[in-house]
Amino acid sequence: MTTAAVAKPIRHISKPACTTTIARVGHTDARWYVVDAAGKTLGRLASAIAMRLMGKHKPTYTSHIDTGDFIVVLNTAKIKVSGKKLDQRQYEYYTYYPGGKGTATLKELLARKPNLVMEMAVKRMLPKTKLGEQMGRKLKCYADEKHPHASQQPAKLELP
Repeated sequence: MTTAAVAKPIRHISKPACTTTIARVGHTDARWYVVDAAGKTLGRLASAIAMRLMGKHKPTYTSHIDTGDFIVVLNTAKIKVSGKKLDQRQYEYYTYYPGGKGTATLKELLARKPNLVMEMAVKRMLPKTKLGEQMGRKLKCYADEKHPHASQQPAKLELP
């Protein structure tokens, strides 16, 4: 008996059943969006913005490529938080002078630097890598309605 007589026919698939699109550097379309933070909850808005900055809302999301959009956040001074967070939430800072370590409550920080509160909330939800820093640079926060990004023609975006 020969083994060649029992050979099975080879079947070729003309097209694979599913294909995966992997984004490449420079082949992504980063769009500009404007988000109004007046009356919105800090954490919920920050998590939605972080997802947009990472690009997880797009079908071409790739974990090692920055596929996110640019986000301009307006009215960060009018953001709200639930419970007693305004008085109980503490933020530490250091001025790089001797004895320059201190803490500030969320209420003090919102009065003094409202943009910093939103930036810290969003950037702490991004990856802690160089790619995460690159994603964080696409976030632009402003305390009121005015912003210098009109030439990019940002679209209005409704987030929770």
